[in-house]
Amino acid sequence: MFNIGLYWIPTVKKEYFLAHPLGVNPVLLNDVVFALHAVVATTITVTQCLIYYRGDQRISKTALVILSLTSVALVISLFVAVGGKITWLVYLQIFSYVKLVVTLIKYIPQAWMNFRRKSTDGWSIGNVLLDFTGGSLSILQMFLQSYNNNDWTTIFGDFTKFGLGLFSVLFDCLFIVQHYILYKATEGYANIESEQELLSED
Repeated sequence: MFNIGLYWIPTVKKEYFLAHPLGVNPVLLNDVVFALHAVVATTITVTQCLIYYRGDQRISKTALVILSLTSVALVISLFVAVGGKITWLVYLQIFSYVKLVVTLIKYIPQAWMNFRRKSTDGWSIGNVLLDFTGGSLSILQMFLQSYNNNDWTTIFGDFTKFGLGLFSVLFDCLFIVQHYILYKATEGYANIESEQELLSED
């Protein structure tokens, strides 16, 4: 939402430049394509979860609570924006902060499960390596854009993009260490009684 708004919607772009009069638009076409691709990929994944066999796996109560609270906060923020108490730019920034928090949360269960099992057996490192590459290049792009335009506030103009890249790289480094160093020699994995609880809550 933030990328699309700041790239295509004139009102949002105007509000951004009022807040950063000497800055440049931090959202580029590749950011918009990335966001749209993520929406399509996530929609396909959710659809597969709904139509394919999933055993006794289901959305955890914790996830439902987080989803509910987030939805309520976004709806309230919408009414506040409509009432003119906050700008549409701020409203879209709230969406970006939600994305940042979700990204931070989503890595933790896998890192914890790897630690509990003392193994990464059955888990693909390929996606992590791709994620690490994308996150690193995303941060590099922001620094190059800031350098080329002599505007270092651009990084904080789209702080979520910087945060997403940073969190992704940090967690990817953790996963790489787990896979190639800590649990490299582990054959199979150690069963844990609460393993199912990591996937779903009864």
